[in-house]
Amino acid sequence: MRPLKFRPILKPLLWGGDKIASYKGIATDLRHIGESWELSGVQGAESVVCSGDYDGYKLSELIAELKETLVGHSVYRRFGTEFPLLVKFIDARQDLSIQVHPNDTLSRLRHGKNGKTEMWYVVDADKGAHLRSGFSQQVSPEEYERHVADHTLTEVLRDYKVSAGDLFFLPAGRVHAICAGTFIAEIQQTSDVTYRIYDYGRTDSDGRPRELHTELAKDAIDYTFLPDYRAHYPKGRDREVMLVSCPYFVTSLYDLGMPHSINLFGVDSFLIVMGIGGKGVIFDDEGNETSLRQGETLLVPAATRSLRIEPEGSLKILTSRIPFEP
Repeated sequence: MRPLKFRPILKPLLWGGDKIASYKGIATDLRHIGESWELSGVQGAESVVCSGDYDGYKLSELIAELKETLVGHSVYRRFGTEFPLLVKFIDARQDLSIQVHPNDTLSRLRHGKNGKTEMWYVVDADKGAHLRSGFSQQVSPEEYERHVADHTLTEVLRDYKVSAGDLFFLPAGRVHAICAGTFIAEIQQTSDVTYRIYDYGRTDSDGRPRELHTELAKDAIDYTFLPDYRAHYPKGRDREVMLVSCPYFVTSLYDLGMPHSINLFGVDSFLIVMGIGGKGVIFDDEGNETSLRQGETLLVPAATRSLRIEPEGSLKILTSRIPFEP
């Protein structure tokens, strides 16, 4: 079974920019596209296959038909037809709201849904672009409430100037905000539970203040203070570079200038491949040939045993899978 491509779900948003369409090489009349959902099993916003034998299938329909062949035995046992990851490209023209996501326990108790742990890989950044992640000092729940009330929350958050290649891992409970000038690839648990803590007093397109969840967030925040909230990784070309390994996903970076093979034997999971620079061709062990370029995303079935990636000049990709759970 060959790797699958899906129609991107483009999301015009209040803070969205103008980079996603050109980055992906697609034409659209939409403006201020803040997000492109590349692979989504979120109800009401499911990805749809865009070519081949399964053209028009929703992701959940595809899993229902192909089961372990598509997602892997352990993944199908744990999640059924729910696809466990959501991957996006995000283009921020303005600062996004300051927010936090609850962990699985709290989110299931309150909403009957998964929590959200996620990661950001900075694909590109304007001069002066920045992100916020974690507290800059020890803060108590009571101090958090006071900072929100007097509009000084940003003063106690860590603010990072960023450039292409920067990496942030955001476990559930970490206060964070994507800010103006950043273009990122985001990998996260499938969840739409977000607590918006502070939004700089902005209003929506109808002039109404955007809903805040300040009180709900109080119990969801992890108040642990860390000296650094960035994720550091060794740089390298033409090899696998591990970025994040957590209970929800394992993500690696490949910056390729020559052919490279990925052995998937014994990996009981699908593999998501996001093209984040350049272009190339991917060959699987069944002889299928699939093109991949910047801005495209592939879903490689769990039944695939190996991939050979041949860049055309250069190709940079992110891969993500579910870690094995016996």
